Amino acid sequence: MEILTDIILRAGRSAVELAFFVLLPVMVVMLSVMRLLEAKGVLDRLVHRVTPLVRPAGLTGLGVFAALQVNFVSFAAPVATLTMMEGRGASDRHLAATLAMVMAMAQANVTFPMAALGLDFGLTLTLSLAGGLLAAAATWHGFGRRLSAVEGPVDETLHHRVAEDAKGVLDVINRAGAEAFKIAVGAIPMLVLALVAVMALRASGAIDALTTLLAPPLAAVAIDPALILPTLTKYIAGGTAMMGVMDEMLRAGSATVTSLNQSAGFLIHPLDVAGVAILISAGPRVARVWKAAALGAVAGIALRTAGHALLA
Repeated sequence: MEILTDIILRAGRSAVELAFFVLLPVMVVMLSVMRLLEAKGVLDRLVHRVTPLVRPAGLTGLGVFAALQVNFVSFAAPVATLTMMEGRGASDRHLAATLAMVMAMAQANVTFPMAALGLDFGLTLTLSLAGGLLAAAATWHGFGRRLSAVEGPVDETLHHRVAEDAKGVLDVINRAGAEAFKIAVGAIPMLVLALVAVMALRASGAIDALTTLLAPPLAAVAIDPALILPTLTKYIAGGTAMMGVMDEMLRAGSATVTSLNQSAGFLIHPLDVAGVAILISAGPRVARVWKAAALGAVAGIALRTAGHALLA
């Protein structure tokens, strides 16, 4: 019992430090910038100019906005946009392409904090955009081609707050700060549980046994066996939990910045149990197209994985 108590306390301390001293300040700044650009109309103009370029991949103006949200806010931010698309008459095929793009891209709530740990943010963002476009195109032209492309009367107007004076700017910043705090606090339970599980598995010797078992085949394809633990954590508990585990491994010296960057392609994206569950909560039609979207997302993640392995 004493060992378990010690594990829980150490996991709790690490989770709170990561949430409040890494995740929170980064998300406050990035969300404030993002919301101010949104309120000033900069994002509206960007979406308007980019939309014609991405239409061949099956993306609409709201799809472009969803891409900006996942890359610069968090993986959960596009849920509201997907709900908006479903309610405004977007076709199942457009929904699938947009969902595939979101699931294949790097989520801001992991990339920004991990940039402080050594992640190459520029490379990650570039490959995220490439992977998202490939995922959308693969879904639109391939995996989702049998889905209905019939659209209702589609309204792609982006409704958001404006910041025309100092009070409006302050209001936007305060709301962004509150949103960032909610994200940071919401991440703590999953971080604590994931770190407790990881530390318990380490203490029991299960991780060492699994690493020993898988080391030879992984070494044969030049994969670091140390990535077994964050990979299991990521696909079961999600990207935020993986971030907590990777932070712990970097501190302990069992992972390196190089391995972090080389593995970012398949470790940083919302295509995991927790991520898919949250994204398909956007609406019943979104939930119906998730399989086609997931297959398209795998193509985008494969591109990102290869890019990070070769360029990191």
